[in-house]
Amino acid sequence: MKVPRIAVITGYGINSDYELAEAFRLAGAAAHRIHVGDLIEGRISLRDFDAIGFPGGFSFGDHIASGRVFANKLRSHLGDQLLEARARKIPMIGICNGFQVLIKLGLLPGESDDDLKQTATLTYNDSGRFEDRWCHLQADPRSNCIWTKGVERLYLPIRHGEGKFVPADDPALARWRSRGQICLRYIRPDGTRPAQGLEGFPHNPNGSIDDVAGVCTEDGLVFGLMPHPEAHIFAHHHPQWQKLGLTGDGEGLKLFRNVVEVLKG
Repeated sequence: MKVPRIAVITGYGINSDYELAEAFRLAGAAAHRIHVGDLIEGRISLRDFDAIGFPGGFSFGDHIASGRVFANKLRSHLGDQLLEARARKIPMIGICNGFQVLIKLGLLPGESDDDLKQTATLTYNDSGRFEDRWCHLQADPRSNCIWTKGVERLYLPIRHGEGKFVPADDPALARWRSRGQICLRYIRPDGTRPAQGLEGFPHNPNGSIDDVAGVCTEDGLVFGLMPHPEAHIFAHHHPQWQKLGLTGDGEGLKLFRNVVEVLKG
């Protein structure tokens, strides 16, 4: 059986690349950490990989806005390769800073597969500060997202200062809702939806519109989220693993197993 090859893009301040590569490895893939400079110089091509991961971190020190400089670099030098990857139906995931990059690059939520046009943003948390905590999440069962297939609830850590999801306009948000592209939302521990803004804090840790924690393209192949699934791939990553007697896989590993299963056919 073919072992899927995953390109984990790194460089310029990204610092969760090892964790993301390990998550893919545990899921059964061969993950390769690729410096974006090697892609730009043509020493390595995205055409040689079956999926692409954009890790968390602080690319370019979050100057201008989180993910903005890295997104501009990708658009200028690798935009054609990324659109080609979309045409080849290559799965992609962006986590935290990687999500910010994919949003500002225009690959998410993905209004068109033929251009890179930004239609939403991730901006400063309503709390006005960096948030580092664990959050409860709910997946939309109607979504086509291949990453969240079979997932109902997740408990994952967040650590960001600019995670508030804001759509370009209300019609765009309604369109993404109807297509199942709002595939992951923040919820309270009892499963109910928190209010937006500071009224919903800390369950909605950044004030995201519609409690959005993650979105996908309409075909479900490209997925981005602010929480870190690669930081909960073992049960003992859970902050109460001893008290709860947890063993085995962490909840985040399911997302990576899902996509590797699809790639293996």
